Amino acid sequence: MYVVAFNGSPKVDGNTSRAIRYALAEIESAGIKTKLIHIGGKPVHGCLGCMKCAESQDRCCSITTDIVNSCIKEMIEADGIIIGSPTYFSDMTAETKALIDRSGFVTRVNGNLLSRKAGAAIAVARRAGAICTIDAIQHLFTINDMITIGSTYWNMAIGLAPGDVDSDEEGIETMKRLGQNMAWFLQMKEKAGL
Repeated sequence: MYVVAFNGSPKVDGNTSRAIRYALAEIESAGIKTKLIHIGGKPVHGCLGCMKCAESQDRCCSITTDIVNSCIKEMIEADGIIIGSPTYFSDMTAETKALIDRSGFVTRVNGNLLSRKAGAAIAVARRAGAICTIDAIQHLFTINDMITIGSTYWNMAIGLAPGDVDSDEEGIETMKRLGQNMAWFLQMKEKAGL
């Protein structure tokens, strides 16, 4: 089994990355392979709506000048997908949105390639707006026939300066439980032969 996580923050070791890592640590402790990919702060182009992915049926976006096609490949190979973003004006970063639009379109028009995979959204906010970010990320999961993984609270952590989330005890516990729930679901799915 394999879980891939995407960090939509331009800060490689910022609060979003740290929150994701709390969840991934729990998944890894269950014996599941994980990978964290940083997309924030990189040149990630938005969807052109060109429909070439539907025409070509090659599981790729026509834009080949950024990392999105490699991200799509990871999503297809993964059993679980985590997408994390800091909260920018009550929403995700532009890079996260571009990844969602392009990967969602490519995987849908190439045979619903994300169907029944587990998906989890993580948001980090200074104070508020995180629920809107979580909801927006989860749109990818619901329209792609995926199973959304939750926790004991909204999948969010609070922090502004890098490292602030390490003081958010409730946020840390929420991330840990999210990771445990993702691992549990994947193990049950595997045990059932699904």
